[in-house]
Amino acid sequence: MNEILEKIKIGTNEIIPVAELEKKLASRKKLKIKLGVDPTTPDLHLGHTVVINKLKTFQDLGHKVVFVIGDFTARIGDPSGRSETRPIMTVEQIKQNTQTYIGQVFKILDREKTEIVYNSKWLEELGINGLLSLASKSTVAQMLIRDDFEKRYKEDRPISIVEFLYPLLQAYDSVALNADVELGGNDQRFNLLLGREIQRDYGIKDAQIVITMPLLEGTDGVKKMSKSYNNYIALNDLPKDMFGKIMSVSDTLMYKYYELLMQADLNVVKNMHPKEAKLALAQEIVERYHGKEGALKAREEFNKIFAKKDIPEDIEYYVMKKEEMKLSDILVESAMVSSKNEARRFIEQGGVKIDSQKTEEDFVVKFEKEFVLQIGKRKFRRVVFRR
Repeated sequence: MNEILEKIKIGTNEIIPVAELEKKLASRKKLKIKLGVDPTTPDLHLGHTVVINKLKTFQDLGHKVVFVIGDFTARIGDPSGRSETRPIMTVEQIKQNTQTYIGQVFKILDREKTEIVYNSKWLEELGINGLLSLASKSTVAQMLIRDDFEKRYKEDRPISIVEFLYPLLQAYDSVALNADVELGGNDQRFNLLLGREIQRDYGIKDAQIVITMPLLEGTDGVKKMSKSYNNYIALNDLPKDMFGKIMSVSDTLMYKYYELLMQADLNVVKNMHPKEAKLALAQEIVERYHGKEGALKAREEFNKIFAKKDIPEDIEYYVMKKEEMKLSDILVESAMVSSKNEARRFIEQGGVKIDSQKTEEDFVVKFEKEFVLQIGKRKFRRVVFRR
């Protein structure tokens, strides 16, 4: 039993309380392990996998895994770590994101052994009386204990009443499911512990154990991985993009990725040359989500572009509409940049190449033959002209 507990402990931040988890494991009961994720974006990313991998650990140990898609709570948006109220999402956006989540989560979890549930099932049925009853089980003072709410309150930033409801609704998920264990990132600590309290308020004596996991920093190495901060590596990224993003992180962050994503022995990793260690990490992660062939091809592509300074084979085509166009117009219309100002900035800084030759002027391109347009190290277009 100690061996099982130690396996669960690997990579965790906190287990609250660990003695109760040990007792539940000793009972040989098949535990119900819950993880909830709101489909606020279309992509799951490597940050999500830190917690989902721990869910997989419980699954491999024979416990029942419940993946909760917060299609109801996504309408509010989790206020954890936020400095302002999230914009309200439409039901259609949530539905679209939900479909992508189901496909992505089974890249890690066993489809046959995973129960997928939607919290709209019980939260929509709660009704106004049920919601008032739930709201009565917490106080404003309790909510203001949260670091993010307390900070916003002191800075006189608005906090909507609906944001106070979010932790209560998430907590009610644990009541509806009668969860034995709930997992989450360490920014979810307040919400998860509230779930434990609310279970007791609803007569569940054997309340859930809370397990928190460290947050994974995004490619910037500063903020947690999030689409909001544009520093994420999505599970649905193309293999070459996933590989390139991993190779772009700092050496310090690379070791944390090894620790949280691979549960690797850092003493072994630190004996490797940093560049080789990063290549091995990128290849292993890409292989995990795109297969061996995809990982090998991504590595070859990376070596072509970055090591040999070569041009990749598989480049998206852009068809010029006229025989003569300004370079900045081509960059915008080919979707390599979002605006002419951005195009001119790249050109002036020497970040644009035509057939591997830098150009620092926004000149008129006269089409004579097919050429390759490049911005930075990763963006390419093969430019052609058709009458």
